Amino acid sequence: MSDPISGRRIGDLTFPELARELDQASILCLPIGAIEQHGPHLPLNTDVIIAEEMTHRLIARWADDFDLWQLPTLSIGLSREHDWAPGTLSLSILSFTALMRDLGRSIQQNLPTRNLVIINGHGGNRGVLQTLIYELEGDFELNTCVIHPLALAKTEMDSDVPEIHGGKDETSVMLAVRPDLVRKEMIGSSTSVPDVKLVKEFVIAPGATWAWSSADKRIADQGVTGQPADSSAEFGNAIIKSVVGEAGAVFARLIEGQDREDL
Repeated sequence: MSDPISGRRIGDLTFPELARELDQASILCLPIGAIEQHGPHLPLNTDVIIAEEMTHRLIARWADDFDLWQLPTLSIGLSREHDWAPGTLSLSILSFTALMRDLGRSIQQNLPTRNLVIINGHGGNRGVLQTLIYELEGDFELNTCVIHPLALAKTEMDSDVPEIHGGKDETSVMLAVRPDLVRKEMIGSSTSVPDVKLVKEFVIAPGATWAWSSADKRIADQGVTGQPADSSAEFGNAIIKSVVGEAGAVFARLIEGQDREDL
């Protein structure tokens, strides 16, 4: 099986090769995922697979334009909203922050570039990452942004049920990239529609923040909030295609900011 980003993984290089291949304009791509329940039909490492696959697709498409390189994946994130379910693993905010700061320090000390794009596969990481990028920039002079792939995609949604977790979007992407890991016979087992108004108030609304849980049957069925029964590999490929296309402007904007005097 061909490797779409052969030679573009930092970990595959020797240190003399790294010194030759990377320069100040290179962009480091860091996939971050999570190990957590995704309903009865998707594996615990769904967010890891999506983050890595999106990273591979972005590098395969944009490496020649922006000199992209993949850092090793961070597979465990912040998943306390799913900690009722067997197999869910989660870091604390303190350890996640310390890990990211240590990584930022290492990049500053040992890599020639200061450009970093985080490809985040888990929505629960979003809030902390939004704050951490200020520290990565301010304390370690890293020109940083975060891509949230499923949010970046410009695909049409035809459902009134918000796609929060394990629903049409994630299931479709998994059907497109790792159908062997999707328990297809279980996709339809999450059938009840949650209280959409409550989902919007508890999970989405910007006016108040709540410690919601996917165990709450008012907002999730078997840990799922969304419509996995409507998923398809075709829709998953459409999401991936849209993300890859939209990401070009993100990389261009990052490069525009690499010489900012405030970094």
